[in-house]
Amino acid sequence: MTDNENWIPKTALGKKVMSGEIATMDDVFASGKIIKEREIVDKLLPTLSNELIFIGGSSGKGGGKRLTPTKRTTRMHMSGRRYTISSLACIGNKDGYIGLGSASSQDNRTAAFKATENAKLNMIPVSRGCGSWECSCGQPHSIPMETEGRHGSVRVKLMPAPKGIGLCINNEAKKIMRLAGIKDIWAKSYGHTSSHINYAYAIFDALKKMNVYKGK
Repeated sequence: MTDNENWIPKTALGKKVMSGEIATMDDVFASGKIIKEREIVDKLLPTLSNELIFIGGSSGKGGGKRLTPTKRTTRMHMSGRRYTISSLACIGNKDGYIGLGSASSQDNRTAAFKATENAKLNMIPVSRGCGSWECSCGQPHSIPMETEGRHGSVRVKLMPAPKGIGLCINNEAKKIMRLAGIKDIWAKSYGHTSSHINYAYAIFDALKKMNVYKGK
């Protein structure tokens, strides 16, 4: 993790966060400034949790596939094979803020660390509410409206669900929803959804698009 005690801000936003002029993530997004320093997120959201999205796989016994949190790709060179490890990380405070980031390296640990750090630069607020016609509790357990996201060949439609339904969505997507603080949701997906990278970014795109609507 980033050492905030030795942090010397380099951007105008970072200096305002350090001085206390900007004290919350709401203030950051209201300012319209782009987060370019990971320490900003560490300081304003100290209780972040992270999950690795399973994007790789290896052959298991009986011809099955065992999902893995990293994906290894191989390139042939004159000197032999060279391997690259890719990782996709999701971070959130389980209360309306989430980030998604990817990275590549030569080993699993470094790839996962870099992906987590990159996710801090890609944070968004998540609009939560009770948008289902079957539920009128008024609590932020689901999303306020239907939204749709796309990435690559994958398209995902997220729909508000009544309280108690749970997360009716892919297992990897459940990680994203839990970190965002969403407890109930329905979803439909289209395209090559076995590509978990595209699937995760399509969900992230759907959550991001809710922020463009006024009166949320």
